[in-house]
Amino acid sequence: MVGATGAPAAASRSVREAARALAGRMTLEEKVGQLFVIEVAGRDAFGVSGAAAALNRRRYGVDTPAEVVRKYAPGGVIYFSSRGDDNLGTPGQIARLSAGLQRASRDASGLPLIISVDQEGGAVSRLPTPPATEQPGNMALGATWSTADARRAYEITGAELDACGITADHAPVADVNVDPANPVIGVRSFGASAEAVSVFVRAAIEGLHRGGVAATAKHFPGHGDTDTDSHVGLPRITHSRAQLDAIDLPPFRAAVAAGVDLIMTAHISVPSLDPSGVPATMSHAVVTGLLREELGFGGLIVTDALDMRGASGQFPPDRAAVTALAAGVDLLVLSPDLPRAHAAVLDAVRAGRISAARLDASLIRVLSHKISRGLFSATADPARAERVLGRAGFRRDVGALTSRSTTLVKNDGGALPIGAGGRTVLVTGADSAAVSRLAASFRSRGHTVTALDAGATPGRAVTDEAVGHARAVDLVVVATSAPTVGGDARDPGAAQVALVRALSATRTPLVVIGVRTPYDINRFPEVPVYLATYGNGATALDRAVGVVVGEHGPGGRLPVSVPVAGDPSRTLFPLGHGLRFQRRPRVPGGVSL
Repeated sequence: MVGATGAPAAASRSVREAARALAGRMTLEEKVGQLFVIEVAGRDAFGVSGAAAALNRRRYGVDTPAEVVRKYAPGGVIYFSSRGDDNLGTPGQIARLSAGLQRASRDASGLPLIISVDQEGGAVSRLPTPPATEQPGNMALGATWSTADARRAYEITGAELDACGITADHAPVADVNVDPANPVIGVRSFGASAEAVSVFVRAAIEGLHRGGVAATAKHFPGHGDTDTDSHVGLPRITHSRAQLDAIDLPPFRAAVAAGVDLIMTAHISVPSLDPSGVPATMSHAVVTGLLREELGFGGLIVTDALDMRGASGQFPPDRAAVTALAAGVDLLVLSPDLPRAHAAVLDAVRAGRISAARLDASLIRVLSHKISRGLFSATADPARAERVLGRAGFRRDVGALTSRSTTLVKNDGGALPIGAGGRTVLVTGADSAAVSRLAASFRSRGHTVTALDAGATPGRAVTDEAVGHARAVDLVVVATSAPTVGGDARDPGAAQVALVRALSATRTPLVVIGVRTPYDINRFPEVPVYLATYGNGATALDRAVGVVVGEHGPGGRLPVSVPVAGDPSRTLFPLGHGLRFQRRPRVPGGVSL
């Protein structure tokens, strides 16, 4: 991709004049099209068939991604590996898709597309790994307490997206995760400190710009203190304006100061900002009054997906599009019925419910972004994409910074490290991918491993089976996965907690690894050893095994505080907690640290 690497969000006068000139030559239909970001099904812009073609026909009435772009001339396309879209395969294929869509867009309207993706790292990663570099998530980066590590991680992400012809990343998450039970943000956040999250957000934006793509701070005005997932409902944020200023807004202010290109609105109700109770995406007070005017953001304001229940529950596709634009949004993402939404915006402009000036203001910001980011000369080279993704230097750097994130929360009696080789190990737990990856890592180091996938809610039979294995091995390793959130509705995570306690009762040395959030330990604080990896990726888990056997020490510190279960006013482990190994004499079969 050829384009700017650090263009400011507020376009220069010359850029805006050029955008205004382009807008003056566009029809109303072309203008409205530029305000939509759509999805397309298939991996080839010009030649899809079967399920992908059928999905495009159902959504848009045409077969191929190129035909969709020619029909609606959207402002952007967002890629997915799910939702039936299946856009993301090999690096070369992604670059060819990007090049084909850009060609179709230029043929239709003379304008390039903003091609975007949600590539946050960790739990929300769209590029297939391998070949793409497997990145840690934001909370893992927060655990390094190193903005240099975060900047480098996002620079690598930016470089890989850029090579694929993707022009914008819907990252970083700027939410401050102050609710351990948050079902939608959690480890996607850099942590629970507004100050720390702010500096990490700035570093991430700088990294993406260095990599060659635009950055998006999300989810405004802050989605970090909720126990409702906006994909399935409308969360209500009860923070006062003073709390918003102290907790939620600082990372977004930092993002604006860093020149962030886009800010994504959240489908959350914030009564202290808008007593009407409408989602922030639909609120003029939030979008225009707070973000545009008070925070002074001059870039693109983009909605979160409009097919999420937090938006669609109150606003059907036609009302959602018109209301969000009236609130001050520039780009409408993933309307669940594009033909209906597109027609509704056209009707609203023709009827004067959305003024021509309001329409043009968003259009000029969209065009200014495309000019200032160099999208009119954007290119995507499949051969380059194949060379760039997963470069050895990228993998080496990410492996090193992932090591610095692994957090040893508890290590009673100096149980770790165990030393190298020759032990029998039971690896079990609630996350099948984590169990498989941990088992492979122990085996690669010469240990004899029994792997038992216990499932997210292990029952009595599998727990008894695990206990039987535990009595016959030297070490038990249990992967836990957010027992504060999943499981029995009356006692979330109860089955995972029962498994851990049953294994602990065998008296076989036990290591518990929290492979999602670091909060799990407050359900079983009596366990002797607890590590947090903040994700279940192969690299993160291999580095955790490296800590267990003593190949390297734990480098991370908690970017959140862990409360006592059932009493959030009391702290079990504070923000910044993280143990280190004590130096010890070299022992036979061990590692000198």
